[in-house]
Parts: sequence; C-alpha cells; structure tokens
Amino acid sequence: MEIKCSVFIAASVDGFIARADGDIEWLHRPEYEAAELNGMTYESFIASVDTLVMGRKTLEKVVSFPEWPYEDMPVIALSHTAFELPAHLRGKVEVMAVDPTTLVAQLAERGMQHLYIDGGQTIQAFLEAGLINELIITRIPVVLGQGISLFSQIGSEHQLQHIDTCVSDNGFVQSRYQVTRKP
Repeated sequence: MEIKCSVFIAASVDGFIARADGDIEWLHRPEYEAAELNGMTYESFIASVDTLVMGRKTLEKVVSFPEWPYEDMPVIALSHTAFELPAHLRGKVEVMAVDPTTLVAQLAERGMQHLYIDGGQTIQAFLEAGLINELIITRIPVVLGQGISLFSQIGSEHQLQHIDTCVSDNGFVQSRYQVTRKP
C-alpha cells in the first residue's frame, strides 16, 4: 500500500511561512482566530493523518509554544545535526537522520498510511523526492516582504492539479492541489 504525504500550511500572500527570524506571530491575530473558516480545517486534516514529519527548525519552533500540540500523534523530526530533545518530548518525538524516500519506506513498514509533512525545508525535500501527494495551502491576507519561503529558488518544476479553493470571511484563501506525478 502506498503511503500518502500531505502538506497543510499557511503562507503570506507573498509566499512566506515565517518571518526571517522564524517568527509566526503574524498568524495569530485576533481577527484570524475568531473567524469561521471555509475549506479544510486543521482539526479535520490532523484527524486524517497518523504521523507528523517535521524538520529540526520546525520542531525547535513548536517546542517554544506553551503546550505540545501533538499529544496523541507520533512525531518524526528529521535532522542531520545532533540536538538534545527536551525531557518532556522524549518518547513523543523520534529524531531521525534519513532522506525522505528512506523515511517513507520505513514508516510504510510500520503500517503508517498518511503523513503530515511540515516545515519549509522538509516540504521542499519531500516534494523534490516526488513524495508529496497533496498540498493544502492557506494564503493569509498579509504581505511580509521577506522571510522563510514556502518554496525555495532551488528545485525542479512540479505540475499540480487544482482540487478546490475556499475563501473565508477573514480573507484566508485556501487552495488544495494534487501533485501530478511525472511520467
């Protein structure tokens, strides 16, 4: 059985997922938090996945949150640099130094069926490896001007098939794409 790899991410209108220093507070404005959202909610998406795969930088950002948001979800952090997991995450996060193709094969052997791929470099690596099946990108109505790009300037072309787009009253525009496999 083929394992599905999905991206569910927010980006500014100019394509940034964080400010240059990694700050994402621009995502948490009160007018965004209170709005009713159209499209796929984070809750419905996260309920469909069985493992979260993120890069070390994304893990470091999530660790700074007041609470660990993935209590009932296996989390794999990809890193080729050694780092110490905080004590409260031991047994909750598995750190691995493997390429995306090897990781997907290993997780498929463990019976995983749907991976949530998160973090700019990790998303790009999985996309370049031809492993991403679905992109769900929510554009936030702000132009940051600079920051960490969702897609880098390095990489190859990938054809996408548009599935749907939903617009919310707060200005969020969520588009869902299927990645078309190269013949």
